[in-house]
Amino acid sequence: MDFEFSPEQLSFVAEVERFLDEHDDPEVFDVTRENMAQIVDTPARRAFMAEMGDQGWLGITWPKEYGGQEGDGVYEYLLNESLARRGGPQIGKGVGIVGKTIIRHGSKRLKDEFLPKILRNEVEFAVGYSEPNSGSDAASMQLKATRDGDGWRLNGQKTWTTSAHFAEWYWMGARTDPSSKHSGITLFLVPLDQPGITINAIWTMGDERTNEVHLDNVFVPDDYVVGELNHGFQYISEALDLERFTMFTFSPIGQRLDLLCEYVAGATRDGRPLKDDPVVRHRIAELATQAEVARVLGLRFVNESQKGGAAPTTHASEYKLYATELSRRLADASMDIAGPGSQLRVKTAEAPMEGRAESTYRYTVIDTIGGGTSEIQKNIIARRRLGLPKNF
Repeated sequence: MDFEFSPEQLSFVAEVERFLDEHDDPEVFDVTRENMAQIVDTPARRAFMAEMGDQGWLGITWPKEYGGQEGDGVYEYLLNESLARRGGPQIGKGVGIVGKTIIRHGSKRLKDEFLPKILRNEVEFAVGYSEPNSGSDAASMQLKATRDGDGWRLNGQKTWTTSAHFAEWYWMGARTDPSSKHSGITLFLVPLDQPGITINAIWTMGDERTNEVHLDNVFVPDDYVVGELNHGFQYISEALDLERFTMFTFSPIGQRLDLLCEYVAGATRDGRPLKDDPVVRHRIAELATQAEVARVLGLRFVNESQKGGAAPTTHASEYKLYATELSRRLADASMDIAGPGSQLRVKTAEAPMEGRAESTYRYTVIDTIGGGTSEIQKNIIARRRLGLPKNF
């Protein structure tokens, strides 16, 4: 594959950057909110994403019959990275996880109802897979869906549902066949404002809100079943491949590495330039090398995903595992190199790197868990890439 971008692709990046310059707004862009925190959770961010939709950028890879451009996935990648570099909201959840799954597996009714709204950013979704006793093992979910006339009654609890407190719709899995683990799950779209749904806040160590969601006898008509009955785990697995890539962009890693290098270039310790310390130089060189590996792994996923069919599972897991663990190592290094002052809270002007190390130290722990833990990614790579047995 060619790791260089074409003139057309670079022209697109320049167009995106001009658009972002024209819409620069601290209520929309905040580089201290990274990856899973780059969501459309405020009116200002929602209005900005609607303007992105007006540009035709929210459905670049979608088929033209659904309002897309049938463009190469690299353009979506370049757009997402440009947004992430500035700390803007990501396009991954509605356009990628929900929209692409509906295009592939949804009924005509779901396509007609949701796809135009997604392209105009008129609807926000929360994703409900994790439960108190089934986190990264989505196939173990136990929230029950029981047949009731021309629909289903949902009873149970979800947890770690980011966006539930402001989204309109819940994209969630439920168990419709208790006799089968992987083939007993169905995917539903549920309006979050109906009776029987209770949303309670959970605050993360990264100062971001996620939620637990309780469903008590919530009715969902058959029209809002996504795809075939009991095929939900297949659809969820495909969507997770997209989440593992689109929700964990490379740009924040590269930006934080640049910030650390700038700090080292100008800082002194015991009267000596920090950049002359051989231990510090070795650590920076190591991180820079690993950052290039992460960037190339991301480009490889984009290249493989453009070949058609489902998202390349092992490539998604390899990128997610490597990038999020690198992000954590970079946060550790920033705290170590900057010393005690790095523990001051983010946006503290007198702190090294204005406290960025402190916030990313907390954020990066969450990134290694969201979208499937690092251990889950290793299992996927071991079985599907290396061909190792399930119980080894």
